[in-house]
Amino acid sequence: MQLDAVAFGAHPDDIELFCGGTLIKLGSKGHKIGVISLTQGELGTRGSPEIRSQEFQEGASLLKLTTHKMLDIPDGDVAVNWENKLKIIREIRTYQPAVVFAPYWKDRHPDHENTSNLVREAAFLSGLKKIETDQQAHRPYRVIYYPCWFEFRPSFVVDITECHDQKIKAIQAYRSQFDHPDKSTFGDEETPISRPEFLERITTRDRYYGSSIGTTFGESFLVREPLRLDDPIGLLLKGTSTK
Repeated sequence: MQLDAVAFGAHPDDIELFCGGTLIKLGSKGHKIGVISLTQGELGTRGSPEIRSQEFQEGASLLKLTTHKMLDIPDGDVAVNWENKLKIIREIRTYQPAVVFAPYWKDRHPDHENTSNLVREAAFLSGLKKIETDQQAHRPYRVIYYPCWFEFRPSFVVDITECHDQKIKAIQAYRSQFDHPDKSTFGDEETPISRPEFLERITTRDRYYGSSIGTTFGESFLVREPLRLDDPIGLLLKGTSTK
């Protein structure tokens, strides 16, 4: 199955939180999108691997993905090693995406930083024919980075205004992780993301980036390389009026 884009996250819910609106928008435009979580989130303070798996399924449904899966890399030990690079190379060669999404390489959580480095290296190595996986070699055109905890000066911002409500619903599918009235089911131990203000922070950030491009909500992204443009005027005026 060939996909247009694959978004990699360290944990279930990373994608919904940090670039879910963009994936929903891409899917609405007819692009085939996949999400791969490197871990099963088994070290999370709240919930369990079984609960998080169920939430991952529900979140994927709300994102309207073409496919989604979890790998078996240990939560808390997303090591940048050859074994893990090969796991990601196999996924890239399976789906042959034009672009891949990965977390920004600077973050407070080591799993996010290591996921960024793993995906970047695997995306390049996947194009080397002499790395044998019984699959066709494939190198994505670009790795696109999304922010988790730490911000960056974005290369571009995607207008997600029409998709923001659906993004929040996809985030709220992870009931064990975020603020939820049923404390008896998911535990009452507080974490940085279980506080009500955490989801408010996500919405505030989306509002900030939306305001930067003249819309209500936006998501920011970074690419390392310069992007080629053949018609900068057409790109800059797309969706605007010069009258």
